[in-house]
Amino acid sequence: MAWLHAVIDAPAAIHQAQADFWSRALGWPVRDPWAGHPELHSFEPPRGRPYVHLQNVDAQPRVHVDLEAPNPAETMTRARDLGATLVAEHERWSALRSPGGLPFCVLVAGDHEPPELVVWQDAHRTRLVQVCVDSPVAAHDDEVAFWRALLPGRWTESGAHEFAGKWHDDAGSPLQLLFQRLDEPDGLVRAHLDLGTDDLAAEVRRLHELGADDIGPGRGWHALRDSFFIESCATENSPEQTLLRDLR
Repeated sequence: MAWLHAVIDAPAAIHQAQADFWSRALGWPVRDPWAGHPELHSFEPPRGRPYVHLQNVDAQPRVHVDLEAPNPAETMTRARDLGATLVAEHERWSALRSPGGLPFCVLVAGDHEPPELVVWQDAHRTRLVQVCVDSPVAAHDDEVAFWRALLPGRWTESGAHEFAGKWHDDAGSPLQLLFQRLDEPDGLVRAHLDLGTDDLAAEVRRLHELGADDIGPGRGWHALRDSFFIESCATENSPEQTLLRDLR
């Protein structure tokens, strides 16, 4: 099992604005802070376990992933052996950086009840289905190799030069990973969020109405940016929650 969570990191000055925008984008309200961790909130679906969270940080806005593991200490050791750097250890999780600089956390695996997708008034459906790992050219191959070695599950190669492939645990993780090669020659690896929908045009219109800025269309996706420069895409990935994702 490698159940994944997506975490939106926002500095205090924009924390509430990020909470408001992403709550409306996801269709899930932001709940009270975590017990013992006032910096962390979850976007909670009506049913099922939350897997998208908001963290107040002293850093630039960004996205990171949390990885659940049956044996976190073993997974953390393996990550470090593969080139990750330990940043901090907490009671419930450990914070690391991938070889290319992407923040991620390892935490103990819990019980899972996947949330359902969201159905909007016009009947189109949406769910956050993917975190895209964006790597500059110099870091791309090593970053992909790191995650492929670290994560159990299924890997599907991409036929497009821009993308290396997709990953899913085939055990019900609500999120899959996509690995993208950027045009930038070097720099830190980062990540963005991808919403899956069964009506791409309707979803893009909805996000524009929420205040998202347009970046432009692609092949089966449309790139946008919130008001504080966190990028995301509306994509034709199925919003359905399934054990075995279609990784085409």
